[in-house]
Amino acid sequence: MPASYKPHTRDDDEHERSHSQTVETNLSAAEATVRHVLDSKNGDLFWIQPHETIGKAVEVLRDQRIGALLVKDPQGELVGILSERDIVRRLADTPGRTLPQTVAELMTSKLETCTADETLVRILRRMTDGRFRHMPVLENGQLIGMISIGDVVNYRLTALEYEALKLKQLIVG
Repeated sequence: MPASYKPHTRDDDEHERSHSQTVETNLSAAEATVRHVLDSKNGDLFWIQPHETIGKAVEVLRDQRIGALLVKDPQGELVGILSERDIVRRLADTPGRTLPQTVAELMTSKLETCTADETLVRILRRMTDGRFRHMPVLENGQLIGMISIGDVVNYRLTALEYEALKLKQLIVG
């Protein structure tokens, strides 16, 4: 055998390189923003006016299967938010007399809002510290969406499922 002979090895073959991380799969929870969540939602926003009754609000919450309603005045300005929690607290305080009350009497008018560029980690911290579960999203002072703790959890679970699938594909081949 000549001294220059080198046996064929698998390193000599061209292989398609695999990558365990890509820009998409490596978007960590710390970098994910409110915009990522909004992009994964259908974008429907539900609102009610301050003069409407809690009875009407309860119907909308039930029919739309949501936990909070934005409150807009007749001119379309965002003036508050009404959550299931707000209603339950009032039910305890005024049993049998809550449904005829107005949204204005129960709504939270001191709104906590966020922007689409804020990170999910920051938003979750604000919601947890403030003990609320829904937050309107504003861009240039205009309402563009609403984010909830449930939205964030769903987004992260979907991302984790995708990461697990990619890992499984990497392992199985």
